[in-house]
Amino acid sequence: MIQFLLNQELRSEHALDPNLTVLNYLREHVGKPGTKEGCASGDCGACTVVVGELHTDDQGAERIRYRSLNSCLTFVSSLHGKQLISVEDLKHQGQLHSVQQAMVECHGSQCGFCTPGFVMSLFALQKNSDTPDSAKAHEALAGNLCRCTGYRPILAAAEQACCNKPQDQFDSRQAETIARLKAIAPTQTGELNSGDKRCLVPLTVADLADLYDAYPQARLLAGGTDLALEVTQFHRVLPVMIYVGNIEEMKRIESFDDRLEIGAATPLSDCYGALHHEYPDFGDLLHRFASLQIRNQGTLGGNIGNASPIGDSPPLLIALGAQIVLCRGEARRTLALEDYFIDYRVTARQDSEFIEKIIVPKGHALFRAYKVSKRLDDDISAVCAAFNLKLDNGVVSDARVAFGGMAATPKRAKHCESVLIGATWNAATVEKACAALAQDFTPLSDFRASKEYRLLSAQNLLRKYFIELQTPHIETRVTAYV
Repeated sequence: MIQFLLNQELRSEHALDPNLTVLNYLREHVGKPGTKEGCASGDCGACTVVVGELHTDDQGAERIRYRSLNSCLTFVSSLHGKQLISVEDLKHQGQLHSVQQAMVECHGSQCGFCTPGFVMSLFALQKNSDTPDSAKAHEALAGNLCRCTGYRPILAAAEQACCNKPQDQFDSRQAETIARLKAIAPTQTGELNSGDKRCLVPLTVADLADLYDAYPQARLLAGGTDLALEVTQFHRVLPVMIYVGNIEEMKRIESFDDRLEIGAATPLSDCYGALHHEYPDFGDLLHRFASLQIRNQGTLGGNIGNASPIGDSPPLLIALGAQIVLCRGEARRTLALEDYFIDYRVTARQDSEFIEKIIVPKGHALFRAYKVSKRLDDDISAVCAAFNLKLDNGVVSDARVAFGGMAATPKRAKHCESVLIGATWNAATVEKACAALAQDFTPLSDFRASKEYRLLSAQNLLRKYFIELQTPHIETRVTAYV
């Protein structure tokens, strides 16, 4: 059984289909059709809902943290121990919520189909902001598409909603909601079981290891932003899943003198602070990683584990010399991330083995990263590049150069590196290294970019890296476009 709050209503579910998304649960099982399906792939934001969960802030106070999510990519099992808020829950005692009223007064809705998603993103923004902030508003709404109204009135609604925001029913009931969430906090492995399909929800790494050993055919579910597409886009059935999002051990970020250790189930939005502090380029790229709804769900471990050749984080992690800790039963092994990827969607992971955490070295001052895509926000890379050099008196003493989108896996450019190591860091060396990239990669052509464009982009990004190290005041990183 799993338990969660549907606004303030306690829901206990056991026999639901584990392949059921929160979107379809709301529309088909509890009669709340305000949440809309636009794309069923997490691209349009029409299905946005907000999930509240217990959180202890930096001062040790308990509060509820609200996150916007794409309900079309969220399986119901991930709600275990949380609060689900949909657009129907905002109106209170006959009065529109302040974010809804702002949309009305600023004329932020026309056909209305996308409006519930915008309202829920604005609600999450309001809950997480104390003052109007244009950058935060753009970030919060970047995952919501409007095809008829235009964004200026919606941004005006965001400013109004976050300026002198009034107390709402969620504020007044916060203490009560915290108590109710604590009362249903999971204490043992939860389960959804429809007879032919099941999803297990362990609470510890040890429990996960035991379950995965017992069900090696199970699909591991973290954020689900990739896995859910198998259900929503390809109409496949997932007979057994194990949801790892309630394992606190796998959601920790620990900082040591020489490294960061990031739990594999840590949402990307939680990774931002630590990675941006150590490597600003990594943080900047995370801001371009899909949308805030996706970053609130998607995990660093999941972005590695799905072994996509165009995943944004692996090239950066490979260039930094990151390692992963793989767990199977009570056994653990540490593997260089570059050795995890074998071939297209093929990895070194053994049966019943899972990524427990990612180890990111610190102290690489010359690390830079770049993403080439057709849009700034919510788009997949055509090419993603990461460069990490060490220079001693103008000579390259070490080089790690990695790319995504250039091969069947995220991959280091070994020929390029060999040209750089031991050479004087100057324009002539860079040109030789650019030529060597043609030996490292034979990229494919697809709808994102041609093979010629990809290779030329990779070479130009190396030139860009050289220019930026020569003129560090230039701030043009991770903003390239096709």
